[in-house]
Amino acid sequence: MTVDFRAEVDKRKDAMMDDLFALLRINSERDDSQADSKHPFGPGPVKALEHFLAMAERDGYKIRNIDNYAGDFEFGEGDEVLGIFAHLDVVPAGSGWDTDPYEPVIKDGRLYARGSSDDKGPTMACYYALKIIKELGLPVSKKVRFIVGTDEESGWGDMDYYFAHNGLKDPDFGFSPDAEFPIINGEKGNITEYLHFAGENDGAFQLLSFKAGLRDNMVPESATATFTANSSLADLQDKLAAFTSAEGLTAELTQDGDVYRVTLIGKSAHGSTPEAGINGATYLATFLNQFDFAGAAKAYLNVTANVLHRDFAGKKLGVAYTDAKMGALSMNAGVFTFDRHSDDNTITLNFRYPQGTTPQAIKEQLETLEGVTCVTLSDHEHTPHYVPADDPLVATLLSVYEKQTGLKGYEQVIGGGTFGRLLERGVAFGAMFPGYVNTMHQANEFADVEDLYRAAAIYAEAIYELIK
Repeated sequence: MTVDFRAEVDKRKDAMMDDLFALLRINSERDDSQADSKHPFGPGPVKALEHFLAMAERDGYKIRNIDNYAGDFEFGEGDEVLGIFAHLDVVPAGSGWDTDPYEPVIKDGRLYARGSSDDKGPTMACYYALKIIKELGLPVSKKVRFIVGTDEESGWGDMDYYFAHNGLKDPDFGFSPDAEFPIINGEKGNITEYLHFAGENDGAFQLLSFKAGLRDNMVPESATATFTANSSLADLQDKLAAFTSAEGLTAELTQDGDVYRVTLIGKSAHGSTPEAGINGATYLATFLNQFDFAGAAKAYLNVTANVLHRDFAGKKLGVAYTDAKMGALSMNAGVFTFDRHSDDNTITLNFRYPQGTTPQAIKEQLETLEGVTCVTLSDHEHTPHYVPADDPLVATLLSVYEKQTGLKGYEQVIGGGTFGRLLERGVAFGAMFPGYVNTMHQANEFADVEDLYRAAAIYAEAIYELIK
């Protein structure tokens, strides 16, 4: 049977965009301050999950809500199960938006909203792809289980809970619409390691606080420090102006009594590509490190300014490593917390590491940093993941991509982590096309509307080829 899947997408353009707009209007950021037994990651992710499942129920699927951690529905018949893994949570919107991040708007063919590209837009494209197969009544010999999570951007607690409590056998193979075309069949390991510092410090300059970052997997878009100093406001402002002018940045310095407050603005980016951002924390520390701080403050600023600043490959840390197939290790310094009165101040370092090195080896090297009291590891770790290019799953997806686009397919390994790695035979597939401007985790995140329709057609044919 020959089906023009792009024509079928075109028939459903308006309905697809209406459903996507409704989903994008839901602020589904994780909020631990409002988490409880019924809202494991806060009310926003649950609201998005309930909305998505209600949409699926509207379209005739039998839905399941797994205790507000995740949800699923199935389509088709057969012993083998294709899993499609998507997520409805988003990273914090942050500042710097030209529009309301939760009021989607299309400008010049681009759909602006938090989650438009990561991952609500691709999720909806994939949902409509399956909807086309269902509505056309195409014959299938396998099941599809469409699974949506609510904690992909944090600790993957949603999927830990889902696999432990959903009561069904795991899918045999699958993909996640949460990365790039032509395919992502390899993902580096992912671990966050915490540098711990003391807080007491005295001297001519005293650091009272240093704050930056929203998530481990985001480049801090800004940083703020408070401190006392034996210097005038005018002198400090002159030095700050010289620094920001040389670096092409903006900052503000104010005084309240004896306390100075300085905020420096950088640019956020996805933690897997820290070189695409401007780390407000490391730049601010570089400015402050010229002054006469002492004790724990000096250690904190020195590590941030002289070791972490622009060290995206971990060379100055001494942990740089490159694997022939999976590429190089990368490091994002994501969240900074310093309080003079605390004896446990931290910097989170999120590593995307290839096969051949380990979190423990990285930890042992970090423990040699001067002024670091100890190093700890996050509870959640992703080990390196790879599905061979000759696996039928990979071969089929690349074949469909080539047919639909006329472009050559090829395998890729990334530093980002997707739900594709949840299965031994799992990959990420779309929805960003080669040459696309990646705005994931940034202000003014957008998805190209035409690309979402193109992706939906690719997903429809790919799903059908895998289950027919």
